[in-house]
Parts: sequence; C-alpha cells; structure tokens
Amino acid sequence: MPVKVKICGITNEADGMAAAEAGADVLGFVFYEPSSRYVSVAAAARIIRALPPLTIKAGVFVNAPEELVQRAIAECGLNLLQFHGEESPEACLEFGLMSIKALRIQDRTSLEALALYPTDAWLLDAYSPNQVGGTGEKFNWELAVEARGLGRPIFLAGGLTPENVADAVRLVRPYAVDVSTGVEKAPGRKDHAKVRAFIQAAKSVVSEAGNSPTVPPYR
Repeated sequence: MPVKVKICGITNEADGMAAAEAGADVLGFVFYEPSSRYVSVAAAARIIRALPPLTIKAGVFVNAPEELVQRAIAECGLNLLQFHGEESPEACLEFGLMSIKALRIQDRTSLEALALYPTDAWLLDAYSPNQVGGTGEKFNWELAVEARGLGRPIFLAGGLTPENVADAVRLVRPYAVDVSTGVEKAPGRKDHAKVRAFIQAAKSVVSEAGNSPTVPPYR
C-alpha cells in the first residue's frame, strides 16, 4: 500500500484545504508557541471545522501542560497526539488517543530511547540543538531502516522534499512521511504546488512501502 503522508504545521484554512484535497492522510497542528508554525487551539478549531469530515487531525505538543492537551482534544476533535519534547512514556499514553513520540536522531545511540516509548508509532526527525522540529535538516536514513525493525511503525521526518521523498520511501519503507518545511513558501505558509508534488511523489512508491508495519485505525 502507499505510504501515509502527514502535512504538518497547518496554520490557515487555505493550506489545510489544499493539503486535504491533494490527498494528505494526516494534517498536523503545532500547539507550541515558540514555533513559527504555532496555531492556537481556537484558530486550529476554526480551520478544522472547514476541513472534510474524515480528515485525520494530529496535535503536536512540546512539554505541554495536561490541560492544554485536553483542551485541544476537546475543541479540535484531534485523532492523534504527537509529543515532541521530553515527555515521559506515561505522559504520552494518558489521553486515550493514538500517540506518536518524536525523537531527534543524531547517531545510532539515539535509537536506544525508542524502546522506552510504547506509543502507537515513533517519529524520527533530525537533531538540532536549537529547534525541536521543523528544521528542514536530514539525518542518516539508514538509522531509520534500523528503527523500523524495532517493533513500531515509523513516521519519517526531517529534510523531506518533493524531490527526495520517493527515494526516502524506497529506502526506509516507513509507515508514513511527515513534512513541513519542505513544502513551504515561508514558515507557516504552504506552497500548494509543492504539497501536491510531495504527496504524489510519496504515494507513487507502492510496492516497497507495502511491507511497512501497520497501526490500528485512528480512534
């Protein structure tokens, strides 16, 4: 089956609609104020109300207080939670929704933390000392190949673009690919042509991605 595609950092209705219409499987909303792709709960809820009803909505959190996560779930109808900070394994599992733990990969030792998080999936992103995500940087995809054998579906992120995503899917065979910077015209503003090209390129790789592990249906 084709790889799943998550378009992250949606900040406005036009970008959300363009991504959904282009075939994105998941849209990501960043509830982390220091991010240039930050969106408030109220703004995200307005965007989500305009989206097709079966769109999968992911909330991205960085060391967020429990009440913020609960409010985003309630007001935005989130299906999926992505934790991008130093959250404990228990904190990632306490909300009753499918969850993803994001880890920033520097080298093989970075993979050791994966076993600590029995979340529904792991997201592998590039390490940066100054940013927790959205860096536009790649990491060694061979490490993602190793991680794929550790028992959880992999969301591959970090430096993906319409030009390289097909190669990434062929090599890593992740469950999903996640992009933000690689389809932007400015931070927080998507280039709709790049969004369409990214999704088309990712989903053009069918047979290799078909061996990816699966996860239960989004709740």
